[in-house]
Amino acid sequence: MFEPIDIAVKRLDHAGELPLPSYETSGSAGMDVRAAEALTIAPGKRALAGTGYAFAIPAGYEIQVRPRSGLALKKGISIPNTPGTIDSDYRGELKVILINHGEEDFIVERGDRIAQIVVAPVQRGNLVEVDDLDDTERGSGGFGSTGV
Repeated sequence: MFEPIDIAVKRLDHAGELPLPSYETSGSAGMDVRAAEALTIAPGKRALAGTGYAFAIPAGYEIQVRPRSGLALKKGISIPNTPGTIDSDYRGELKVILINHGEEDFIVERGDRIAQIVVAPVQRGNLVEVDDLDDTERGSGGFGSTGV
């Protein structure tokens, strides 16, 4: 098991007394984040929800923003760019893009858990341009080419 890393968190004025993002159970991979504002999302529409927090993520890491499974199943609420990436050099407020795939308005109240964040290491790569790629069994087959 990896040791947790320290991530500096700044409480913005509109966060008020909202709790810091936190793990709900000892086995949780993600920390739940809450909305710092109330909003309503109509079916088929998107909205940007502020959390009231900004982070200083250490170099070599990112924070991934992911949907909460219960909201997805019960209400059709997801994150259209999932997982969203918060880069280590971003210092603005963590905001969550929510989309309503449900059939009725979704009401977000201040303090509602709206997403989860997962801290993840980032491996950077160097692109090396070549004339040909090595052959594999799969080759260039994609989009269902390996079966159902």
